[in-house]
Amino acid sequence: MKRAVRTFAWTLALAVTLCTAGSHAQQAQPSNDGQKDQPPAQPVFRTGINYVRVDVIVSDKSGANVVDLKQSDFEVLEDGKPQAVENFKFIKLDGGAVPDADGPPRAIRNDDDEEREAARDDVRLFAIFLDDYHVRKENSIRVRQPIQQFVQTQLGPSDMIGLMYPLESVFNVRMTRNHNAVVSGVEKFLGRKYDYTPLNDLERQYTYYPAETQEQIRVRVSLSAIRGLIVHMGTLKEGRKSLIVVSEGFSNRLPPGITPIGAAPTGVNTGTNGIVDPVGLAGLGANQADFAAAIDMEQLLRDVYDEANKNNVSLYTVDPRGLAVSELDASDGSVAPGTDRLFLNSTMDTLRTLAVETDGRAIVNRNDLAGGMKQIVRDVSAYYLLGYNSTLAPADGKFHEIKVRVKRPGVQVRSRKGYWALTREELAMSTATPKAPPPAAVTAALANVANSSAASRARSIRTWIGTSRGENGKTRVTLVWEPMPRRPGDPPMPENQQPARVAVTAVGSDGTPYFRGRVPDAALASRGTATDTGSAARGPSQVVFETPPGPLQLRLSVEGASAGVIDSEVREVAVPDLTQTTTSLGTPAVYRARTPRELQQMKADPQAVPATTREFSRTDRIFVRIPVYGAGAPSLSVHLLNRTGQPMAEVPAAPPTQPSGDSTIDVPVAGLAPGEYVLEIKATGEGGEAKELVGFRVTS
Repeated sequence: MKRAVRTFAWTLALAVTLCTAGSHAQQAQPSNDGQKDQPPAQPVFRTGINYVRVDVIVSDKSGANVVDLKQSDFEVLEDGKPQAVENFKFIKLDGGAVPDADGPPRAIRNDDDEEREAARDDVRLFAIFLDDYHVRKENSIRVRQPIQQFVQTQLGPSDMIGLMYPLESVFNVRMTRNHNAVVSGVEKFLGRKYDYTPLNDLERQYTYYPAETQEQIRVRVSLSAIRGLIVHMGTLKEGRKSLIVVSEGFSNRLPPGITPIGAAPTGVNTGTNGIVDPVGLAGLGANQADFAAAIDMEQLLRDVYDEANKNNVSLYTVDPRGLAVSELDASDGSVAPGTDRLFLNSTMDTLRTLAVETDGRAIVNRNDLAGGMKQIVRDVSAYYLLGYNSTLAPADGKFHEIKVRVKRPGVQVRSRKGYWALTREELAMSTATPKAPPPAAVTAALANVANSSAASRARSIRTWIGTSRGENGKTRVTLVWEPMPRRPGDPPMPENQQPARVAVTAVGSDGTPYFRGRVPDAALASRGTATDTGSAARGPSQVVFETPPGPLQLRLSVEGASAGVIDSEVREVAVPDLTQTTTSLGTPAVYRARTPRELQQMKADPQAVPATTREFSRTDRIFVRIPVYGAGAPSLSVHLLNRTGQPMAEVPAAPPTQPSGDSTIDVPVAGLAPGEYVLEIKATGEGGEAKELVGFRVTS
């Protein structure tokens, strides 16, 4: 295909889903093989530039794992040349079903927890990709139950799993042990296949293109999202990983005669831009167009499974159509039976290709999806781990094929297809002295960015809690909440499930109540005041009350329009004492405006409501209010740091306009590249020094 005709679709696709996906070279990482069920004499798997690990699954004719093989039973070839197996181990995992003497598995709270736990050899790593672009609505509803059953019954307490949709950024994917949250996310799965009604700004950009062009864009969005998720999984774990792709397959063509759903599915000329055809099929005959589409699809699939082999990710494709005899029905228009069947088979073949080429399985053309998905867990529960130093020692950046043979007859052997060697440049980088990790305070600040911007689908609201100096020795506590924004591609939420107000109860460590009420329209039960800057549907609401310094428990109950509780949460807050003469800082409050006028209004309004998110666009206008306390009018300095904690620039701070006011800074997000940053805020005075770090993310 010509490069120009594919640029439009890939730009849209990659802008959404691959913002975090960089190049990932095949490189061995330190491993942790200290499982409790392994004897001390088991080999330790080494690492090195030329060291290769191979996961091998051996099963008998009935599909049961063969568990009694020895090292001498295996033969490994790289690019057809025998390799000496230096390390050998049989891995048997149960997902933590057997209680660990060291206690329950660690909860995944931040990126550090995710990376540390996923890298363990005794942890199984899964992800589910729900391709709502390529699943019928009725099939998505039907497939929810077997997927949820898989998560609830097949995974163990230590298993980690993530969930992703096509229009979801990899930034938002968190591998977690909170399986209930994943089950809740699956419950919202609603297919949109052949429905081109735009639901977000991205889709509105191409809503007037022909339906077939829109479908080609959707194919690229989905496949690029899968690639991004593969890269993310590859950065977390060197060993075998399982990605479950729930989809009805992919095609660059629509069956002739089909009737798509949507506002403008037939295509309208957009003037100067014309009608864009990403694959370049315009003006071709039917046979030529089919051939061009097939070649293009083959390359798209190759990009995915090459990335999967590079990152040792096995794809398990699950077709929710079940035992299908046709793809279309009477409501889809007049499609010839032969064309219908050909289209069904071709989309199934795309699913088989992704599975076969990545040592996974294609669960297609069967009604018992739950039974088929059990094999996914079997594959990562019992396998042989082989290690060898490549005699070829390649540094060419190319793919090198691996074949594993077993001397025992009558068994099925499955292993990774190969690996991508480092280039000479990557080799030099991998042998260079590693850089020091970022300071712990910087890591914690960036973890707060993830918690505020990429909250779990199980949460209905996001919050911000700040403290400042109150009266009579007390501390003022501010709670801001707003509904969790609907993610692109999510179906509209029923009105009675939309957050309308939050019931707030604040109690001290001895049970003394300090505030009780609802926000907005709080029925006040203390000296607290509730400020509603708009309905829950329009924006955030805040409540302000005062408490003595010390431990504070906030109990939040999220209520829908019918006053029913739809979510609840308990937060433990350490309320600081800000009345001391020592230099101290209240919680920096971040404000986001969309226009210059709104920015000036917010700066002039002392009751303006802070933002709950720490993820901003470069078109946003951001400023921060910083409460500074202490004897001798402490001076304030602010520096912008990168994600490693290195200083980038000094940010000027404006002094308070009145004695009891706060200092302010304007955050220069317009000039920053997409990525994560930290504001280092220091106050220095007669009472010493105080420091706060505020992390934030710039998206585009």
